[in-house]
Amino acid sequence: MGKIRIITDTASDMTTVQAEELGVIRVPLSIRFGDDEMPMDTEEDFSKFFQRMEEEKELPTTGQPSPELYIEEYEKAKEAQEDVLVLALSGGLSGTVNAARLAKDICGYENVWVVDTRQAIITQRMLVEHAVSLRKKGMSAAEIAADIESVKDRLVVCGVLDTLTNLRKGGRIPPTFDVIGNALKIKPVIELKDGELVKIGIARGARKAKEFLWKEYDACEIDTDWPVYTGYTYDKENGEMFRKETQERYHLKECKMVAVGGVIGTHVGKNCLALAFVRK
Repeated sequence: MGKIRIITDTASDMTTVQAEELGVIRVPLSIRFGDDEMPMDTEEDFSKFFQRMEEEKELPTTGQPSPELYIEEYEKAKEAQEDVLVLALSGGLSGTVNAARLAKDICGYENVWVVDTRQAIITQRMLVEHAVSLRKKGMSAAEIAADIESVKDRLVVCGVLDTLTNLRKGGRIPPTFDVIGNALKIKPVIELKDGELVKIGIARGARKAKEFLWKEYDACEIDTDWPVYTGYTYDKENGEMFRKETQERYHLKECKMVAVGGVIGTHVGKNCLALAFVRK
């Protein structure tokens, strides 16, 4: 069985070290405040990003990777006689998957499988980790790609936003609603559905918001062969409290918590909480 080079992008929120530990290549999406690009290599970078975003009047711009970045990796794989598996951020959120496919066409290397995960952040990471485990079992790139395709629409990630400010900055709601909503502690609840971020409800106050996420979990038949993850932006202490509450509530042996960085963090803002799991 040949070697497999697994490539994902920074929308998976894997740090450089985490990706290296798994033997995964990360291709970066760009995040810029004006001409100033913000790296997303460490959890410290994530924190700096959220601090900066709070100070700025305008939201940062995010950009998909150039096909050249993928071509470079495909060429290395070709030289090393490796197959390539690309697990890309949802095509409903970004053109990243198109850049990876275009790079395959330009490069002309046939042993490349590009999968639109239809996921982002925690669930994209979960698919990458799953692919790594299948690689360890000796499955081929084609087999792993087929497995990911069969499971990817069963992954669920939902989150609660602490503030409406980013939605206002992004032009999604009028400024007056932002002020009133924040005063009333209104928390929008969102989910990644059909590859796109959609609002699924509104909760008033932090406790009700968490209950909303747990209600989403309760509504599904859970595939216990997969882990349950929680996520957070910026406020690690709040994230850890939610992780612990979730683990205790569902008597989970393990519930892993991960930090969410700037790619999706641009839209959800500071102090967001997220829950990710897999439906049967």
